[in-house]
Amino acid sequence: MAGKNKSFIKKLGLGIVLMILVALGVTAYVFYLKIFVPNLHLSAHESPYLLIPTGSDFEDVVSILDDRKLLDNEKSFRWMADKMKYTLSVKPGRYLLKPGMNNKELVTLLRSGRQSPVKVTFNNIRLKDELAQRISEQIEAPAQSILNLINDEDYVARLGFNPENVLCMFIPNTYEFYWNTSADQFLQRMKKEYDKFWNERRLARAKEMGFTPIQVSILAAIVQKETNANDEKRVIAGVYINRMEKGWKLEADPTLVYALGDFTVNRVLAAFKQIISPYNTYMFAGLPPGPICLPDIASLDAVLNYTQHQYMYFCAKEDLSGRHSFAVTYSQHLANARRFQKALDRRGIKS
Repeated sequence: MAGKNKSFIKKLGLGIVLMILVALGVTAYVFYLKIFVPNLHLSAHESPYLLIPTGSDFEDVVSILDDRKLLDNEKSFRWMADKMKYTLSVKPGRYLLKPGMNNKELVTLLRSGRQSPVKVTFNNIRLKDELAQRISEQIEAPAQSILNLINDEDYVARLGFNPENVLCMFIPNTYEFYWNTSADQFLQRMKKEYDKFWNERRLARAKEMGFTPIQVSILAAIVQKETNANDEKRVIAGVYINRMEKGWKLEADPTLVYALGDFTVNRVLAAFKQIISPYNTYMFAGLPPGPICLPDIASLDAVLNYTQHQYMYFCAKEDLSGRHSFAVTYSQHLANARRFQKALDRRGIKS
């Protein structure tokens, strides 16, 4: 009888051990599922980036993931986030997701704050609200926040500008930013890039010309709107420098278009010269108070390295190629202008 009891106890013990092992196996498998099994569903046509706005908490992150239907199992993600204490340390930003990420990989990425930067570009900008809108489409900062700062006289004064000429600070290029950059952070970075552009060599050249960097930018903006041909920019800059040295008005057609505020104009009319505006360089001498666009680096350097010549006039060529005919005398200029006007008439371009 004792032998049977021992055999029973032994079998019972083995059964208990087996049950424990099974339970442990099941538990381990559950943990495996929660931690290592892919839980991120990202289709090929979806953006691979997850944007977490500034001020978001963990529930906001879950809502963002749910709205995009990225999680196969929200409960297991919540469990992993809690175990890794991500629920208490949400970091805003732009994160690059990879299809098939498991919970551990996803939470590790989000908890680390290891963002993927945004390449911010801006060009072909004329107005401050255009710039603010373009930037807000690329980083988190709202357009109105950017616009409020560049219209704030005290704020831009600390940067060395005023609301009229502050666009001179923005050098068109491609810059890397974190997506959750604020309006202030964006502008401070642009000031650093501006100071970097205006190195000792460029500052010395501007001083040699009798120009400030802001004046160079304002003239470069006019040059840029006169031509898209980089090889002509230095020559056109030379025409305006010649006029300024002789005390002439600039009489730059692009400033009339800017003063009019209608950028669809194809033909500058004589009536435009009567517009009352500090940007009307037919009416007022000297440079306008601010740039009529954001001049690119090629235009800025064209002014700094303008071609020295005797030309006082230029006019678009009659082939409408966008290139120009240059003249020393007014009579030569009138002949060039007549050919261009006739070309416009033939094509029915009235405005």
